[in-house]
Amino acid sequence: MSMAASLIRRRYKISGIVQGVGFRPFIYRLAHELELSGWVSNSPAGVKIEIQGAAEALAAFDQALADDAPPLAVISAIIADTIPSVEETVFSILPSVDGEAAIQIAPDSALCFDCLRELFDPTDRRYRYPFITCTNCGPRYSIITGIPYDRPKTTMAGFPLCPDCRREYDNPLDRRFHAQPIACHICGPQVSLISSQEPHSHPDLPLEGEGTVTHMVPVRGEDAILKAICLLQQGSILAIKGIGGYHLAVDASNHDAVRRLRERKKRDEKPFAVMVASRESARRLALMEDIEERLLCSPEAPIVIVRKRPDCPVSPLVAPDNGWLGVMLPYAPLHHLIMRDNFLALVMTSGNISDEPVAYRDDDALKSLAGIADYFLIHDRPIHIRSDDSVMRVFRERPLFYRRARGYVPRAVKLPFPVQPLLAVGAELKSAVCLATGDRAFLSQHIGDLQNDSSYDSFLHTIEHLSGILELKPKTIACDLHPDYLSSGFAEESGLPLIKIQHHHAHLASCMAENGLDGEVIGVIFDGTGHGTDGTVWGGEFLVGGYDGYRRAAHFRETPLPGGDTAVREPWRMAMSYLYQADGEAAFSADHPVARRLSGREQAVFAGMLRRGINSPPTSSCGRLFDAVAALLNIRHTVSYDGQAAIELEALAETVAAETKSPPAPLSKEGSYSYRIVYNDECPIQLDFSSMFPEILNDKNTGIPASVIAHRFHRTVAAASTEICMHLAQSTGLDRVILSGGVFQNRLLSEMIYTALVNKGLQVFTHRLVPPNDGGIALGQAAIAGRRTG
Repeated sequence: MSMAASLIRRRYKISGIVQGVGFRPFIYRLAHELELSGWVSNSPAGVKIEIQGAAEALAAFDQALADDAPPLAVISAIIADTIPSVEETVFSILPSVDGEAAIQIAPDSALCFDCLRELFDPTDRRYRYPFITCTNCGPRYSIITGIPYDRPKTTMAGFPLCPDCRREYDNPLDRRFHAQPIACHICGPQVSLISSQEPHSHPDLPLEGEGTVTHMVPVRGEDAILKAICLLQQGSILAIKGIGGYHLAVDASNHDAVRRLRERKKRDEKPFAVMVASRESARRLALMEDIEERLLCSPEAPIVIVRKRPDCPVSPLVAPDNGWLGVMLPYAPLHHLIMRDNFLALVMTSGNISDEPVAYRDDDALKSLAGIADYFLIHDRPIHIRSDDSVMRVFRERPLFYRRARGYVPRAVKLPFPVQPLLAVGAELKSAVCLATGDRAFLSQHIGDLQNDSSYDSFLHTIEHLSGILELKPKTIACDLHPDYLSSGFAEESGLPLIKIQHHHAHLASCMAENGLDGEVIGVIFDGTGHGTDGTVWGGEFLVGGYDGYRRAAHFRETPLPGGDTAVREPWRMAMSYLYQADGEAAFSADHPVARRLSGREQAVFAGMLRRGINSPPTSSCGRLFDAVAALLNIRHTVSYDGQAAIELEALAETVAAETKSPPAPLSKEGSYSYRIVYNDECPIQLDFSSMFPEILNDKNTGIPASVIAHRFHRTVAAASTEICMHLAQSTGLDRVILSGGVFQNRLLSEMIYTALVNKGLQVFTHRLVPPNDGGIALGQAAIAGRRTG
């Protein structure tokens, strides 16, 4: 009797969101842990698996499928059949059966358990080697210079393998078989520590002269790491080269060090992310749900936004006036060597000056970060493509991206229909581009705001690099409708057939595409700014449509944007605009607290702007509505980073939600401020919130806590949005609603709207694979353009 005859073999067909989310590597690792043989492959319907082993191991496999699937995966169905067993001993990942592109470049991955064990094993030849890696982990996307993916086409080309590494590389039974980045102390990259060439005054470090840190001879190897740890413990700011770029690091518990970092980086209030040594360390800082811990410990190792503990031991300057904290685990071996047994937490923020992209080339980093860092911990493995850390939080037990980059790029998002090769260039802010062909869309890493020259250069480099490694030559290019976006200018000059797509239509299509939807839906699209087809600034939109087209079914009532873009940076302007809309000239009376900020002459000038519409373009923006309420409550009159006023307003409202500790009450007008819905057969429905502002002022003047007002405001927006969605559902017969746009990073508002719509019998879809903000726009552009040209 053969061994195979005593084993059980099963065939699985798994559907849902199971492609491009790390599902096949998950199955591969699970099969090896349970000593199962077989294979896994993508298929047109999802994932196919044939797996063989003992009954107990297969039972454990089934349990892990249910409990431990990758956080981004959503399994909608599993069909399992028992089939005849075969003679085999290994488990493998097979090429996809649906014509998947031959080039499938893996994302950069956090250090695996096996390599981590070896890193701290004194008997291992790679003991404390800061670039230890294997087939299952390490840099991939960030080091690839071309295809085919082989060592000569990576930035490891300059490090010939020593005999020991070569034996591992050539051995099919070794886990380093054909692992392109492998190296060791003898043949691989090395670290060095050098001091900044910029003079810094530092009270805790030895000085060469007045206000100048000692310029030391570079320290290399293990000594460099140990010296770097010592300098961080003394309060120095270090620039540390990682996988996709540089971080700026300080001891997160050292208040003075964090303060100096804020001053030098010119980042007054935006929260810093922190790195902790382990899951246990993270629990000392934050109150985490199971899904948050799973994301934190995943091979993608993103920054996860989690709720701070009341006694969180890091400096309050890490995330000022914020109940949340961005936390990540070490993902490069160098991080582990620095963190283990040395720090509770390190601030690890992007190595850049505010608004610039993360530095990744050594010469640029040494120049641009010299005014911030006291020392540089660098290495000689080049980074070919910059890739910032991914950032996410959890919404309804699912990940919600704020920034999609390292660890997830260039995984494909499966489109619901095939498309001809095309390039979508995204928007202006939170830029990302998308290349698509067949039923695969490859969204790039987060690039940044294109108004910065360095970001625009990165935009060009990313398009060239991604199209090269995918061997994809677009036949069409898609861009935003806004005529002044640099991305739109690039598209205009490309010479390719051009498709211009309205901003909020792209948001709608982005959420539809990642959820595999077709047909028509109701789209609730809330953001700060988007160029409308009527020339106004849109942002509080209710659309009805799909990939083939849309109509603007409803929107927030237009309100003047006094000073144009200046109003985005100064929320008090929007508060005055809404008050003027509600009360007219009385908005400038002494009863209105925002008006008291202005001198008599300034009030007259501002009233004239609003009265005559001078430099005050009309906007339906939801983001500006949040700004106005934040200013009215004295939470934030000016902002230092995008969305700050709305984020702090949400944080204040969440304190009320946390105190109740009970399920939210059903939304109704009774628990909300007043609003007015204006129906018109020939024009879109208008949602008017202006009457809410005198009521907010009255609550404020009668001593109602600002937190209660903030929470009631969120309920008002949610109740009004729900009412409009129900009207549209009844008038169109549609029962599917998508939520997209940057405002839906607001977890409290999202939860209120989601729950209310589901309770009324509608299907609600949110983002999971791409950000709801403009970082997901390119995917929507690709889907719309692909439908038009397919």
